[in-house]
Formats: sequence, structure tokens, C-alpha cells
Amino acid sequence: MASYTVIKATPKPGPEAGEEGGPATTLSGPDGVDVVTFGCRLNAYESEAMRARAAADGLSDAVVFNTCAVTNEAVRQARQAIRKARRERPGARIIVTGCAAQVDPAAFAAMPEVDLVLGNAEKAAPGALTETTARVRVNDIMSVKETAGHLIDGLKDRARAYVEVQNGCDHRCTFCIIPYGRGNSRSAPAGEVVEQVRKLAAEGYREVVLTGVDVTSWGADLPGQPTLGQLVGRILRMVPDLPRLRLSSIDAAEIDPDLFRLLETEPRLMPYLHLSLQAGDNLILKRMKRRHSREDALKLVAEVRRVRPDTAFGADLIAGFPTESDEAFENTLRLVEEADLAFLHVFPYSARPGTPAARMPPVKGPLIKERARRLREAGQAGLERHLQRQIGRVLSGLVEREGVARAEDFTEIRFTGDAPLGEIVAFTVTGHDGARVLAELAP
Repeated sequence: MASYTVIKATPKPGPEAGEEGGPATTLSGPDGVDVVTFGCRLNAYESEAMRARAAADGLSDAVVFNTCAVTNEAVRQARQAIRKARRERPGARIIVTGCAAQVDPAAFAAMPEVDLVLGNAEKAAPGALTETTARVRVNDIMSVKETAGHLIDGLKDRARAYVEVQNGCDHRCTFCIIPYGRGNSRSAPAGEVVEQVRKLAAEGYREVVLTGVDVTSWGADLPGQPTLGQLVGRILRMVPDLPRLRLSSIDAAEIDPDLFRLLETEPRLMPYLHLSLQAGDNLILKRMKRRHSREDALKLVAEVRRVRPDTAFGADLIAGFPTESDEAFENTLRLVEEADLAFLHVFPYSARPGTPAARMPPVKGPLIKERARRLREAGQAGLERHLQRQIGRVLSGLVEREGVARAEDFTEIRFTGDAPLGEIVAFTVTGHDGARVLAELAP
């Protein structure tokens, strides 16, 4: 297990997404190196790799900021945290990396508090964090063709492990700056992924999560263009001792036939899908340059539930996308109930300079906030419907920490009694508190 202390963290129902305004996560070690992470699970994964790299390279007395570029608020929070770190640790080396640094390195280089700016392709390279000859090392991310060597190392918390199988994105949604921070899609080779999962299972991990920027595009750049479903099938076949395999956020337009078949036939593939939907109105989806329609999303949910009725769904949704009319918003709002979504990540639209959506007619700020509030209320109602259905059921839960476990469909379980950390235990659900089910150890 990695040796670090989690100072502050906010778990997210969707492994991939990070909501605007959430607190940062800090990894801290005895050598005085803190790695402060903003944004998504993928950033957290790579922060762990950087923390290990810092120790290997002998870095000391430093603060590394792994930034997010999804929203203006995420960038503002990072800049604020950098200034605070300099005040609190005037002698420390301040290093800034991540998507915001990749997209706009000059802005961070202009901050007097910053000693070094690193791009996403450079941040985990040997010696990068101890660089002294250049203040800015940010290369053209679009020229990166290979997967980074740290991709398959695995991020581990106390209960589960995460394996990054893919990075970058080939799609160009009009609102999204992430391809310019992550580059084009690159896949880790299947054999290396399987070997890493086998290693983690041998270490005792009962659940592994496959993660990336656009996980369902895995394999498109590899010889023969294998699919994510083929990778998942290979893992389950070659690592029979792994009880649980979970997928992070997926694109509703890219579920291949092999993956669908495994959802139907393989109980070790967890029945939870977090969908990158973004909207529930066809005109807005078209203006977002998404590759699915409202009808496609509803059809996918219905087909998965037909073959795997216990599947729960989450989704990313954007409130107040440019040109969004009242009718378009209502279509998105209704989708939450029609698709019976249980776990929502709601993002108030934030214009990112350089994206096509930033040039579209905007929705007024107060209306964006109001629509985000209404979506979150709909999400809460959907969660409560889901939790109510669990009462009286016996759920299999992976124990994450004292008194807290996670069901196969990603429902959080608050339980009474003693259960070993990292083990899978049966629980009888007795009620819920609006956020999680309440349960007892099953007899």
C-alpha cells in the first residue's frame, strides 16, 4: 500500500467526475511534499503517481498543485490555493501542473508564487518535479502518442484500486477544454492492464475500477482496435480471483456489444453505469456536439435494465448551456426521472475560453444557478427513490471505512456492527437517510 496521509478528501459517486466548488484533496508525506489535487478521479490517480515520483527523485519541502480546467471556478480555486500555500510555506517549492497548467501555462508562470509549471505529459516523468533549468516545461499535448509509463501503476485507497487504462479524448464537444489539456486518446496495452489487475488482486484488493478520460474509447488506437468490452472480458477471464470489476464514467454512444453482453452475463462486473449525458434535449445535445440523442440515452438505460434489472445509473448534466431555452431545460429535467437516474453530477455551465460554446449566446448567470438547483433537487429525489427501493433487501457491500460500505450498484451503506476493512460483507437494509441506506450485518 502507498504510504501517505489523506488530509482532506471528498468522495464522489461517479469515479470520473469532479463537481465545481468541491474541496481539494491533499496527499502529504514525511518529506514535506504535499500534492494538492483539484477535479476528477483521474487527477487523484495521477497525483498518487507524482507523489511516488517525488519520493523517488528526492524532492522535499514542496507543494505540487495538480489543477483542473473543467470550469473557471476550478481554476480560480487553484490560484487561490497557490497564493495561500506561499503565505503559509514561504520557503517551499511551488509546482503547478495538471489540465489548467497545460491549457494556460503562461497564466501560472506569471504568478510570483510559482517556481515551476509542468504539462500533463511531463508531470510524472523522472526528474520533472526537481527541474531547475527551466521554469516552464509544457509541450504540445496533441503530439503525445504513447501512454505514460505510470498509467497502469494503480491508485489505491484502503478498499479498492484504480487502474488508468486510457488518457486523452478524440472528441471535441463544444463546451469542453479537456482534450486540450489531455491530448488525443491513448490506450494502455491490454496485457499490461491485465497484469496490473492480477497484481492488485494478489495484494488482496477485492475491487478494481477501470478509469480514464474517455474509457469507452479504449483500444481504438491499438493494433486491431480492440474494444473496452474485450478488455473487460479478458480481465475477468484471466483474473478469476477478482470479485469486483467496476467501470468509471462512460460515453452513452460507445457501449460495444461485448461490454453489453458482459453486463448481462458477468456478475463480477458491477451493475453501475455513470453516463456522460450532459443534457436531455436534442437541440442542445447537437449544439454540444454530443454523439447521442435523448432517445439513445433512454434506449440504453432500458436495454441495460432489461438484461440487468439491478443496474443503477448516474449521469453528468450541465445546467444553462448557451442557448438553452426553458423548454430545453425541462427536457433535461424530465430525463432524470424518465431514466430513473440515482446519482447526478450537476455542473453549472462555465464558459471556457477557446471553446466553440464560449462564442454562443449565453444564458444569464442567475438562471444558470436556478437551473442547477432544480437539477440537483431532481437528482436528490431520484436518489431517494433508489434508496427507498433498497429497504428490506440484502446487499453485498465492500467495506470502505468503519461503518461505511459500498454496494454493487454504488449505493453507500451506513451500517452498525463490526466488519473488516476491504472485505465484501452482506448487509440487511433497514432504512435510509436521504443520502445512503442504513443497514445491519446480515445474519
